Amino acid sequence: MAWKRLILFLFIFSVSAEASEFRIKKITDLDSPWGSTFISDKELLITEKSGKIKLIELSAGNVSEVTHNLKILEDGQGGLLDILYKDDVVFVSYSEDHGKFKSTTSIARANLDRGELKFDNIFVAQPPIKSGYHFGSRLAVKDEFLFASVGERGQGMIAQDPSQHPGSIIRIKLDGSIPKDNPKFIDKKDWLPEIFQIGVRNPQGLTVSPFNKKVYASNHGAKGGDWFGEIKKSENYGWKILGWGGTNYSGTKIGPKWMPGYTKAIKYWVPSIATSAITIYKGNEFKEWNGQALVTSLKDMSLRKLDFSDTKNVQEEIVFQNQIGRIRDIQVHPVNGKIYFLGQDGLWLMEKN
Repeated sequence: MAWKRLILFLFIFSVSAEASEFRIKKITDLDSPWGSTFISDKELLITEKSGKIKLIELSAGNVSEVTHNLKILEDGQGGLLDILYKDDVVFVSYSEDHGKFKSTTSIARANLDRGELKFDNIFVAQPPIKSGYHFGSRLAVKDEFLFASVGERGQGMIAQDPSQHPGSIIRIKLDGSIPKDNPKFIDKKDWLPEIFQIGVRNPQGLTVSPFNKKVYASNHGAKGGDWFGEIKKSENYGWKILGWGGTNYSGTKIGPKWMPGYTKAIKYWVPSIATSAITIYKGNEFKEWNGQALVTSLKDMSLRKLDFSDTKNVQEEIVFQNQIGRIRDIQVHPVNGKIYFLGQDGLWLMEKN
């Protein structure tokens, strides 16, 4: 049995050695934070699901509230969701109140003001639905385009109906206008003009790679079937024809993991880890990770690193687990490359020892 004890020792040593390479510390307490964005190398804007926007000054540790005019319905998974800053403009996604407990995944923009943000909608998912499930909803900017993930609101096959927005990835211009090369104008005449790809369930991760400029997403399956994959114009990820390896919560089958004619994800998780925000790392703090995907999770409470340079042989590593609770968002500092997380109750920093 000595060899078993040796293997156990080596395993513990390797985990401890890796853990000693970085440290994680809490910056400030927050109430159910959801989205974050750097507006300078010293300031973060953060959303709380209940509807508050907080401005955090990293150097001084000061936290202040920014007022706004959004009409939010906090219902189930809905509320104030993602936030993104670009060139003196702030974009947010949120569950917009449409009365009688109906809501939509909507996107608004405002000129940056550290005291008050006056938003105007630039996209409203149609139709409004009475449901507190599956809003998505991440934002990402690529060149002059804004990408957004819109969950299927628990409605299943609505994700296969391109005459409705739920269950799709949308692409609009930064002012809300519609690109003339979106699928509707090229090869998908029956699609709504904002839709770029269909067949997603509850995509809470969306990012643009700083290396190849491709857009990537992460998506919640049902009971199993989470995935990480590339966003592809005019294509279909297959929900709810495909189950991506998962089943309904009742245990009944949904459909195959994948079949020809549908977009194939780069990485699947069965059982589910509840994938959340993602980023493609670029920075100096963890420069050995450059080009790799960092995937956060809710149920699994882990940060996972994916080397997907060979998509037929993806290498996955759990960087840490069960240290900050459910992880909702991840941001890489634009200058030093340190990593900031939104845990379930606050803002956390990860840096080298």
